[in-house]
Amino acid sequence: MHLSSRKTETRRPYLALLAATLFALALALTGCSGSGDDASAKSAADDAGGGSRGDVSAPGGKSGSAGGQQTKKPAKLTGVHIIRTAHLSVRVKDVPDALDRARTAAENAGGMIGDETTDRDGHGRERSRVTLRVPQESYEEVLDELAGSGRLLERNVTAKDVTDQVVDVESRIKSQRASVARVRELMDRAEKLSDVVTLEGELGSRQSELEALLAQQDSLKDRTSLATITLRLTEAPPAAPAEDKDPTLLDALSGGWNAFTTGMKWIGIALAAILPFAAVLGTVAFLFLRFRRHNSSPAGD
Repeated sequence: MHLSSRKTETRRPYLALLAATLFALALALTGCSGSGDDASAKSAADDAGGGSRGDVSAPGGKSGSAGGQQTKKPAKLTGVHIIRTAHLSVRVKDVPDALDRARTAAENAGGMIGDETTDRDGHGRERSRVTLRVPQESYEEVLDELAGSGRLLERNVTAKDVTDQVVDVESRIKSQRASVARVRELMDRAEKLSDVVTLEGELGSRQSELEALLAQQDSLKDRTSLATITLRLTEAPPAAPAEDKDPTLLDALSGGWNAFTTGMKWIGIALAAILPFAAVLGTVAFLFLRFRRHNSSPAGD
């Protein structure tokens, strides 16, 4: 019995050592397998992440290029919308000719002629007022041409940015159209006559608001696509007489002779005017003196 006990005690260290060795081997195999799985998972994750980053930020990628274009080139609706107006006053020698040239400049630029008025001022000089509508891209060129057609008296140019207003109207139109569509859907589903009547009134009100917004949009589009130039043309006054020069000897002689002949002319006119009176007075004086001499002579004579 003691012998079997000793054999059993002798075997236990070997069994414990074998078990520890097997356990360590199992842990090593499990660690290698886990490391391989982790590496594979990490590689797959890197590939997926790299693909995503390549799609977003790759310099030559399509997505990156599209993103850059969206940043640099905003949508057409968010562009700058400006209303440009100008008032010019120009003095010219020939108003009709300058007016014809202004019409030609506007038409050649692809514009049109608006209101036109022609009359005369208190001095009888002709004047005209005309409104021109020209495209924005030709605005500056036409303005300079009109300003150079004569002597520029006044130039007033304004530019009003209405971008926010254009965007706001566009957004309201979109919302109003959706509202009209919803009311129409409700009308299609309505079964009661009272509901239909109520929805028809609501639809009419919303359509009126939509039409008003569309009219406002058209007005903004017209004023931002075509600039307005109001041109005033006035006829130049006649040239002032030349200033007097210093008189010369010939001028003095000529002036003296003119004064002498003028004086003699007026003296002759005066003598001619009093000659009838002098003739009558002379005759009366002659008769009076003759009668007096006759009465004062002696009786014998």
